[in-house]
Amino acid sequence: MRRIFVDSGSSIKKDELAKYNVELIPLKILIGDREYLDDGIDLPIDKFYKLIETEKEFPKTSLPQLDVLEKRVTECTNNGDEVVIITISSKISGENNALKMLFEDNKNVLVLDSMLAVGGIRLIVDYLNRNKDIPFDKIEEKVNEFIPKVQIMAIPETLRNLLKGGRLSKTEWLLGSILQIKPTIGFKDGKVKVLSKNRGLKKAMKEVASMLSELNCDTDYDIIASYTYNKSNVEELISMVDEKYKSAIRVYDNLDPAIAVHWGPNAFGFIFVIK
Repeated sequence: MRRIFVDSGSSIKKDELAKYNVELIPLKILIGDREYLDDGIDLPIDKFYKLIETEKEFPKTSLPQLDVLEKRVTECTNNGDEVVIITISSKISGENNALKMLFEDNKNVLVLDSMLAVGGIRLIVDYLNRNKDIPFDKIEEKVNEFIPKVQIMAIPETLRNLLKGGRLSKTEWLLGSILQIKPTIGFKDGKVKVLSKNRGLKKAMKEVASMLSELNCDTDYDIIASYTYNKSNVEELISMVDEKYKSAIRVYDNLDPAIAVHWGPNAFGFIFVIK
């Protein structure tokens, strides 16, 4: 049997594990002097935003409980299972390297670098679930061919969190704050990058909505509507989308704290696959 593990940077919730046929690896978040597991139970999203409003220090994310993970994965492989672990991009976290070292002597464990996060990992999981006949030794090659087709386009309502988390330069933050420039953020070569800049929120929304058509979105895969805490921005974005794509918007994802901490409240966007 082949088992897939994902970290909470995938934003796959506990009640979605059966749907995606995965097991969850919660990352850890340090807020003030307390550490939480990002599992949706230890740190629900509502509680998370209340906590960061009262703390002066910016929250920090860290590796999952490696001893717990090692025990569970070893249990699977001892039973004859193949294990695929998909992590958030190695360019924004040390998790991938740590897990490769942890399982380097276990030939039935494959640690994949998504080069993405959140819905991007969901779509990789979807791809693997659709292609269960891929031989174990070919999975990494095939996934690496699929990854460039995954597009993440998000608009943060505030740039403060991206600046504090080191995901945005001070120059980009100043431009956005003073000139009301709204950057569209995505992933390029595994790193968080500014993809484009627009004057004002509405123009940024219209650009992201148009990208589904311009990039030839593959509606066989879900278009994921991601947001942090509040749905109103992403619902307005959806209202601007061409009708032929609306039926493919089948997943709404209120991002888990491990990722939401960097985007801040009321961020929103689409994650999708291109043909």
